[in-house]
Amino acid sequence: MRLKRHAVRESESTHGIDLAPMLDFVLNLLIFFIIIAVFVKESGLVVSRPTGAAPPTNAEQSLAVQVLANGEVWIDGRVVDPRAVRANVERQYAVTPKAGVMVLADKLAPMGLVVQVVDEIHLGGVYNITFATAE
Repeated sequence: MRLKRHAVRESESTHGIDLAPMLDFVLNLLIFFIIIAVFVKESGLVVSRPTGAAPPTNAEQSLAVQVLANGEVWIDGRVVDPRAVRANVERQYAVTPKAGVMVLADKLAPMGLVVQVVDEIHLGGVYNITFATAE
């Protein structure tokens, strides 16, 4: 009898740590992260940045929209509610269909307001938007 107990103890001491469950867990994590990475999509705006200091060729036809640091939106020298930008853009687009819109935003202007103005311009049917910043 003693020989069998001794043999069992000897075989138990030769076993190391079983890594199979850990490898299964790591493989499951890898599959999980690969699947999740496919579904993650970032949204953003397509912005065509000016390349030089020269003004655009149709600057006299474009509608100027200013976004100030205090949250005011100015179109054609008057203060406008951000929700009224769409109507102004549609009116300008009806007069000159090839004209674009120039958004002049202050560096300290709220970015959410600038994005809201750009969304309203898109809803007005104009996708030719030029961006500029003011000091």
